[in-house]
Amino acid sequence: MKRIEAKYIAPLLMVMLMAVSPSVFGQTGSTSVDPSATGDRQFEVDTVFSAHPIREDDKMYQIGVWRRVDLREKYNHPLYGTGDTKRNGIIFSIYKAVTEENAFELFADEEFTEPLSIADFQNNFWMSANGDSIFVKNLYYLDFKEDFLFDKHHSQVKFDVKYIHLVMPSQTNANAGEKSIAYIRFKDFYEYFKNHPEAKWINFSNTSKDLSYSQAFDLRLFKSVVRKYSNADDALIADMVNPDNPNPELQAYLDGLKFEYDLLEFENSLWEW
Repeated sequence: MKRIEAKYIAPLLMVMLMAVSPSVFGQTGSTSVDPSATGDRQFEVDTVFSAHPIREDDKMYQIGVWRRVDLREKYNHPLYGTGDTKRNGIIFSIYKAVTEENAFELFADEEFTEPLSIADFQNNFWMSANGDSIFVKNLYYLDFKEDFLFDKHHSQVKFDVKYIHLVMPSQTNANAGEKSIAYIRFKDFYEYFKNHPEAKWINFSNTSKDLSYSQAFDLRLFKSVVRKYSNADDALIADMVNPDNPNPELQAYLDGLKFEYDLLEFENSLWEW
């Protein structure tokens, strides 16, 4: 019998094993780096709302958080825009994207079951409760919902933004209460503004380093207040304040701040032994 030289044994074994079971040499399917890849294994991911999808199986902990960015705050001025009109800010940039390019699907509810026409969007955007037209600078709230989660595959805490909610403040809305303007999927927002350099987070200290809105969200270049988190009653933090509190607005702010610190404490405790 002819003897096989040693240098040929390893290649022959590899061919035999591959013929028996390709899976011995790993999966060619989805990974948390490329969760939507095709292959032997498929993983559930959010490809509708999330700009950076994460495998559901990799989420060890998750809680929904609803935040509000007040563009009037000094830290948020790069998003608010310049001058008195604020027409180069994020709110009017979204308006132009909708009305000039039909860039986003619009919805009237946070479940994304009620489509909103551009005509209704324009009416919601410009008209207050008493029928007066408003100025862009008076739309200074930018709300969004995200999931705070721990990705066990990468051992990282992540923020998975789901949608953006445009809101007319009560003061702008003839003091008739806040008015919902429209809901937009964050993925659509992210993909559109990633390639529109004229719409930008403005670096007033160094205008050569302005960033896209997509980069600003990735880097968390905003100051926000927590208005709600996942709870059994689906209630806003303000609604959970004792009605007998002498200053319920301040208490709601402090409760939201405490929740922020609780999230930080959760992240810190992950690495304690």
